[in-house]
Amino acid sequence: MIEEAVLARWQPRVRARLRAQAEAEGFVFHTRARFGFAAAAGSSDDPRVRWITQDLPGEVARELFAARDAGAGEQQQTVILARALGHTYFRDEGRRAHGLHIAFSDVEFADFSIG
Repeated sequence: MIEEAVLARWQPRVRARLRAQAEAEGFVFHTRARFGFAAAAGSSDDPRVRWITQDLPGEVARELFAARDAGAGEQQQTVILARALGHTYFRDEGRRAHGLHIAFSDVEFADFSIG
């Protein structure tokens, strides 16, 4: 009974602390999924499976948590992650591949690391 009481109080605190940390400092997103592109003529846009590990900023965590809290489903959250990966990984935070739009599908694996 004591163990149940401790776990009931501990888990929400741990989750709240990790959420605050992710929103403040960002997180690492690990995934294996199919990525395709909509880009200018002459570019390679064929979808293919890739392993990606990418640091994402706290603003992405805030957007994901806000979407989840508002009842967003997996599809809406996938759109948020595709946009974030497009900006940080594929467009190098706006330094290259301008106008590249990412299609993110067939997720085989997804994991988040905080701190």
